[in-house]
Amino acid sequence: MAGVTGARTFDAFTGRYAQRTAGMTASEIRALFAVASRPEVVSLAGGMPYTTALPLDAVGQLMSDLIARTGPSALQYGSGQGDPALREQICQVMALEGVVGSPDDVTVTVGSQQALDLITRIFIDPGDVILAEAPSYVGALGTFAAYQADVVHVPMDADGLVPEALRQAIADVKAAGRTAKFLYTIPNFHNPAGTSLSDARRDEVLQICIQAGLLVVEDNPYGLLGFEGPPTPAIHGRGGSSEDNVIYLGSFSKTFAPGLRVGWVLAPHAVREKLVLASEAAVLCPPALNQMVVTEYLTTTDWMGQVAVFQKLYQERRDAMLNALTSMMPSGTTWTHPTGGFYVWTTLPEGLDAKVMQPRAITARVAYVPGIGFYADGQGQRELRLSYCFPEPARIEEGVRRLAGVVEAELELLATFGPSFSERVIGATTPPPSLA
Repeated sequence: MAGVTGARTFDAFTGRYAQRTAGMTASEIRALFAVASRPEVVSLAGGMPYTTALPLDAVGQLMSDLIARTGPSALQYGSGQGDPALREQICQVMALEGVVGSPDDVTVTVGSQQALDLITRIFIDPGDVILAEAPSYVGALGTFAAYQADVVHVPMDADGLVPEALRQAIADVKAAGRTAKFLYTIPNFHNPAGTSLSDARRDEVLQICIQAGLLVVEDNPYGLLGFEGPPTPAIHGRGGSSEDNVIYLGSFSKTFAPGLRVGWVLAPHAVREKLVLASEAAVLCPPALNQMVVTEYLTTTDWMGQVAVFQKLYQERRDAMLNALTSMMPSGTTWTHPTGGFYVWTTLPEGLDAKVMQPRAITARVAYVPGIGFYADGQGQRELRLSYCFPEPARIEEGVRRLAGVVEAELELLATFGPSFSERVIGATTPPPSLA
């Protein structure tokens, strides 16, 4: 009876939810965590930074000293906009990529994910249009769906967002009697595509958006993690008055520690005021202790030297993945060649479906993220995201070997029985009990 009562209670609550909760669904990545975290599974799914490479003893001592010296203030409420000292340091970090900003226009957030939520909250009404790359970051798509936005995807190629496709998307939205509120873009080492927007295209994309009166939301968590030369200057700051047309998002999750959840937004002054009000309504203030830890880390350590350590480590793992894909994957499989960041975007041979194939992959003890999760419109059946940031190189090679075996088995089924049989058999495949 308890189960029945629980079911009735749940049904009663579902009838009371706001309409916007219909867009709140588990992401493809979060849904994999229970399986992908098991030691027998090679996870090429989650984009977890390799925090083991940090000088953990030094960080621990830093935090201990910080509490001993500033405990009463570090453990207290803080400013809704964020700690002034950290905002000044954020401006110095952004300057490495050509972004010039005032600490007064920086708002510290609980990771850049909260920044996405705040921006969407203050700009989007239900039914408004957001332009986003195809594919796009799953966390952004989840936020956009939660606020009932309509996402229109803009194609990409090896050089990032295609300017002509952006022009066409803007024109199509206008022809439908609607206006896009902003373009959401990850120009550096894209999540999930692994590509980067070329330098020439950055100017063109910005000018297209300025001419169309379209705001640009530039999300840049990976910009300092390139493998080939200095960072490409950001979109923000190009074209004279672009500072009034670009909102820039950053994070310390990839260059320091994601567990601290410290990100930021650089926005025009009027927008900044709304961001602070929205943030105060949501969390009152970002955690003071976490901000002070980041400030102390930037002040007292060779943090740029640590970024160089990450660059080398991730490049070695990128190379291991690309080499394994080249030597092991069946003909007809293609993938991107990232020059930084965490991800390789892979396209399966014709006739295969990454989501349908996933149970067989879990049975083979390898995890990836199906591409469909990175689109708002059902695209991506043949695509999947592979992450190389966390596993050791030998583990990456083993994961690709297992994945290649799954793809080969899929192709054999497809050749023997056709796509309908393959979908029925593989869709019915379930993980073994040890992985459930």
